[in-house]
This record gives sequence, C-alpha cells and structure tokens, in this order.
Amino acid sequence: MTTQDVKEIVKEKYGQAALRVRSGAPSSCCGTAPGASCDPITSNLYEPTQEGQVPETALQASLGCGNPTALAELKPGETVLDLGSGGGIDVLLSARRVGPTGKAYGLDMTPEMLALAEENKRASGLANVEFVRGEIENIPLPDNSVDVVISNCVINLSGNKSRVLQEAFRVLKPGGRFAVSDVVVLGEVPDGIRKSMEMWVGCVAGALTDVEYVNTLTRAGFEKIALETTRVYSVDDARTFLAGEGLDVDALAAEVEGKFISAFVRAVKPAAACCAPGCCS
Repeated sequence: MTTQDVKEIVKEKYGQAALRVRSGAPSSCCGTAPGASCDPITSNLYEPTQEGQVPETALQASLGCGNPTALAELKPGETVLDLGSGGGIDVLLSARRVGPTGKAYGLDMTPEMLALAEENKRASGLANVEFVRGEIENIPLPDNSVDVVISNCVINLSGNKSRVLQEAFRVLKPGGRFAVSDVVVLGEVPDGIRKSMEMWVGCVAGALTDVEYVNTLTRAGFEKIALETTRVYSVDDARTFLAGEGLDVDALAAEVEGKFISAFVRAVKPAAACCAPGCCS
C-alpha cells in the first residue's frame, strides 16, 4: 500500500465519520465485520468535566485513543497545534487551557471534519481557535511558531511518519514540547496478525513499534523522549473484528496479548535547536 493509498483511505473513512456525526448517527469508523466499531478504543477517554466544556458533536466525533490534553502540561499564553484535529475536541480543550492570551490550531486534511470543527468552534464561543486545512506531513505553519504539538492517534495513520515528526520538530519553538497519544506496538508481531490488529485499532495498518518511535523521534532531533502506556488492547477487545476477518482469535491470543497499546509520547525540541538536526554550525 502506497503513502497516497493510505492517505486516501484515511480521508475517506474520517470524512464518512464526520458526516455520520452531523447526521446524528454514531461515529464508529473501524472494521469490516458487522457491528465493528472503534470502541473500546475511543470510549471513556475524557473526564465528565472535560466533556462539559465542548459541544456534543465534538465529543461524538472524537476518534482518538487517548487524551493528550489531560497529560500535556499546557500553560496560559502558549500556542498549541493539534495534528489531525478531526471534530476539534482536543483543540477546544487546549484553547481553554491556554486561555485568551494563547492560541490553539487544529490541522486536518478532511473537508468534512474541518466543516464539523468550524461548527463546534462557533458553538463553543472560543475566539482563540483556528482550524487549518493541510496535511500533517507538510504543516502550513512557520518554523519555530508553536509551543506544544499534540495529536490524538493520528500519526500512526500517516504513511510517512518520519516526515510528520520532522515537521513537528520544525514548527516547535526551541524548548517546545511534543505531547501526543498514539498507537504503538510492543516488540515483534507476525506481519499478517499485526496488519489485522492495526486495521482494527486504527483503521489502517502502520503503527510503529516502541523502539521505532523512539528512534524516529531521535532522528528528527528530539530529546527527553518517553513513552507512557495509557491503554492495553487485548485479543478479546478485537474478537468480533478479527473473527469477521476469518481469523482464529483464540490461536492469535499469545501473539497479540499485551502488544498493542495506546501510549502518551513525550519529547522536547532542544532549547538551542534551529530548524533541523545538524543545521547549526
């Protein structure tokens, strides 16, 4: 599957999810088996107090696997960028955290999601929010322009993760923080099984292993890299989907159990950093 193929699949699936939310239907997006959905991946991610701070359609359109706004240490006056912002829930929550002197950007490539996000922005009444159309591999913001990059299980959907992390590094100010939730694979899993599990977790295959994630962040120039497990997916979680794919779920258990996780990934752009690794004399 080419990078362009991945991009088109993601755009189609998330565009359909946005249209379902706007029509009042459930927003499940994953799986080919009857009744398959993104739950339990997208369920119970936000505290009731957070849910009350955003429009209902922003909550319904949340297709992430974590809650980066709860774990990122956002401060008043900071500028935040959400990669793959979808219906805007994490952007709106971030905007409240950074306050009127701060700014929260949401970047998404899906027109339907951006339209939904703009509706949610209007309903929220927040003035320090801006949604931008573009791709996370080519962020349409200047170098050294944001304090924090967040994302909610979108980087794993990119066909060029190295480019995404390089772009995140570029737009961060020196000393800026990378603080994302993402799907990560622990250790080695046979290719066929891995592809099926990743299709269930994230709609398309392609999650990095924990080692690959750290190495890719390091090559991009980041330091102080840490991965914190926030949710572990079991074979029972994926049973309906995997059975629908014609797989023997019980036989897969030993290969899958405990290896697919949601993680909160932290990293920092060095305070003395310039535009890219090795660019300073």
